[in-house]
Amino acid sequence: MPGPSPGLRRALLGLWAALGLGLFGLSAVSQEPFWADLQPRVAFVERGGSLWLNCSTNCPRPERGGLETSLRRNGTQRGLRWLARQLVDIREPETQPVCFFRCARRTLQARGLIRTFQRPDRVELMPLPPWQPVGENFTLSCRVPGAGPRASLTLTLLRGAQELIRRSFAGEPPRARGAVLTATVLARREDHGANFSCRAELDLRPHGLGLFENSSAPRELRTFSLSPDPPRLTAPRLLEVGSERPVSCALDGLFPASEARVYLALGDQNLSPDVTLDGDALVATATATASAEQEGARQLVCNVTLGGEDRETRENVTIYSFPAPLLTLSEPSVSEGQMVTVTCTAVAQALVTLEGVPAAVPGQPAQLQLNATENDDRRNFFCDATLDVDGETLIKNRSAELRVLYAPRLDDSDCPRSWTWPEGPEQTLRCEARGNPEPSVHCARSDGGAVLALGLLGPITRALSGTYRCKAANDQGEAVKDVTLTVEYAPALDSVGCPERLTWLEGTEASLSCVAHGVPPPDVICMRSGELAAVIEGLLRVTREHAGTYRCEATNPRGSAAKNVAITVEYGPRFEEPSCPSNWTWVEGSGHLFPCEVDGKPQPSVKCVGSGGATEGVLLPLAPPDPSPRAPRIPRVLAPGIYICNATNRHGSVAKTVVVSAESPPEMDESTCPSHQTWLEGAEASALACAARGRPSPGVLCSREGTPWPEQQRVSREDAGIYHCVATNAHGTDSRTVTVGVEYRPVVAELAASPPGGVRPGGNFTLTCRAEAWPPAQISWRAPPGALNIGLSSNNSTLSVAGAMGSHGGEYECAATNAHGRHARRITVRVAGPWLWVAVGGAAGGAALLAAGAGLAFYVQSTACKKGEYNVQEAESSGEAVCLNGAGGGAGGAAGAEGGPEAAGGAAESPAEGEVFAIQLTSA
Repeated sequence: MPGPSPGLRRALLGLWAALGLGLFGLSAVSQEPFWADLQPRVAFVERGGSLWLNCSTNCPRPERGGLETSLRRNGTQRGLRWLARQLVDIREPETQPVCFFRCARRTLQARGLIRTFQRPDRVELMPLPPWQPVGENFTLSCRVPGAGPRASLTLTLLRGAQELIRRSFAGEPPRARGAVLTATVLARREDHGANFSCRAELDLRPHGLGLFENSSAPRELRTFSLSPDPPRLTAPRLLEVGSERPVSCALDGLFPASEARVYLALGDQNLSPDVTLDGDALVATATATASAEQEGARQLVCNVTLGGEDRETRENVTIYSFPAPLLTLSEPSVSEGQMVTVTCTAVAQALVTLEGVPAAVPGQPAQLQLNATENDDRRNFFCDATLDVDGETLIKNRSAELRVLYAPRLDDSDCPRSWTWPEGPEQTLRCEARGNPEPSVHCARSDGGAVLALGLLGPITRALSGTYRCKAANDQGEAVKDVTLTVEYAPALDSVGCPERLTWLEGTEASLSCVAHGVPPPDVICMRSGELAAVIEGLLRVTREHAGTYRCEATNPRGSAAKNVAITVEYGPRFEEPSCPSNWTWVEGSGHLFPCEVDGKPQPSVKCVGSGGATEGVLLPLAPPDPSPRAPRIPRVLAPGIYICNATNRHGSVAKTVVVSAESPPEMDESTCPSHQTWLEGAEASALACAARGRPSPGVLCSREGTPWPEQQRVSREDAGIYHCVATNAHGTDSRTVTVGVEYRPVVAELAASPPGGVRPGGNFTLTCRAEAWPPAQISWRAPPGALNIGLSSNNSTLSVAGAMGSHGGEYECAATNAHGRHARRITVRVAGPWLWVAVGGAAGGAALLAAGAGLAFYVQSTACKKGEYNVQEAESSGEAVCLNGAGGGAGGAAGAEGGPEAAGGAAESPAEGEVFAIQLTSA
């Protein structure tokens, strides 16, 4: 079994709510009044629909209850205090059902309101007129039957998508249904083909429902505009039987012109016109053909129809028959001298005229007789016929040609006796003869040679020149004529009559002659190029000045021709001093060859051969007259001496003596100018040892940084540096860079002690020795005898003592030695201290001193020698010494010249005399 409908569910829900309220109010039954309720109180139902109504009360025990309505019922459900009933097929626009209960001897009532609505399912736009004239009003009517309520309905009339009028029916009675909307619209041209429609809108959204829309089917409007003027008909007033003539019908002010229909007819014959549109204009054209059955007066009708209206024009056309006259010849072709009769006839109503002479009356023929002559050949006879039709005079004519047969004639006008034509352009050779039948013409040379191609287009050549016999013939006879053909052509200068090059020999006689070909014979003039008056004529004594280019020009009436003629004048060899000098100096390495150019034509060959001495039979290389990739090899050595040069061409030979000398540019190298040179300070000053080879002997100039060599007596250290030496002679320069070094003897420039104020026993001191020398000097020391533990630096420039003792006191000497000498300086070192220091040592100190003294004595006694030069090994700590070559001595010699005063604080320099002990450090 299907479940309850949605309306029933709503009614039941309302019932339960009412019951709940009733139960809630049992306790207050005596305090509150009883009531009846109907749900829904107000309802909108679509026409023909159904609805559940719920009728309820809060009376605890109602006696009875019910629902009063005129609508059809489908089902009922009951409870103690409620009643639910379904209403179906609701069609009334508006009903008011009543819910009632009997409670406590009172009747409780509740009224409801049920309204129906109908959708706009049918929207009808009334039909439009088939054609609507532009500028006139028409009616649009829209009908929506049954839709409602009308108060919620809106109707809109549309042209396409454009709204023309919109109307709402608000305020209409609730029970009103259906609506009609009518409007008057002015027809326009642009409305042609437009769609009109109606749209209906039922707006039930304020009642909780939707918006229902529908539109009518569109209706197309056709508008038109037709001019009140009749069509313009163009047609002939007269039309001949069997002829065709165009007719046309035009009308302006049509809209739409494409919808117009045209009817064009001649009598009862439809002409089926072709219609051409141009905007709002229409032109219909057709061809009218007249037949014999239509002869007489007929009407031409043009009718234009548009939008149910038409415009018409009629014209009268007369159809007539008028054949051309008949012209006959008794014989169309006759021989010269025969008689000919010419006759002209026409229709009965026509008047004929033959060769300008009319017939006596209309309908009679005209006739002419003549004796045929040559001049009558191809003569045309004319016959005219005139006829009056409907007030117009019509003329027709006909012609006929007479052929007269006669023998050929060769006239000078058609076949001249003399022809003159230019060569080249294509021409048509014509020799025409008169005659009937047409004569054949044949022209050939009298000797049976060339034949002229008459009547054909062809080139004219000089080979056609000559006399020809022309013969014309037909079946009436023949004619003969001699003609002369002359072909003229422009001059031509060929290599035979006028060669491009001529060679003359100086001193001989010659002439410049050029022969040109041409018709008429050309005149030839030759002149030197660039010289207007230098015309060459007759015999000439040839000189070199005649060499050059000449312009020869040949002229006749057909044109001119020009040609350049180059004249070369040859002559024997000749030496010229500037171009082949008698004395020439060859420079070694220059790449130059002996220039010996000889004047002569053709160009002489030159050979130079040595004569006597070292050059006997030696060829002297010659410079080529023009640079070429195959230039002769340039010699590295050229023997100077006397050479004989011979120049030869086919016109003779000549000789010349040439003296050749050889020179060379400066050259310096390591052997003549060493790049490194050494001087000794103090030696006598002299120039750098730099010389150069070359011829003539080069001069050599040396400078230092652009400064010339100074004039001085002795060499100083400042002379060391870099010098630039340049050797120069007439053929160039050479240079070298020389580095000069200056050596000098050693000098001990400084000998100092540190500390300078002496040293106490056990203290340290250092002696520094600085020497100036080049090459650098070797440093050596001499120390006091018995001085132990002496240390030397790596280059012996510093002597140091750590823990000085009394034996270290005394005189020290520093000596500097190089290849150029030796120099020495002395200094005295004193080791001293307070007596208190010795006392404090006590017995132990004394014992130590005694032991040291005993050891020193033993060391001195054990030494191989007591005086001399010592080699100290293990520089920093060794006390061993080896006697080298000392001469013995002590520390108390007299002061020398190089000695210095006593040093402050107990250290003083001593003179380098007496016994010297030098200590030299050697590696272990």
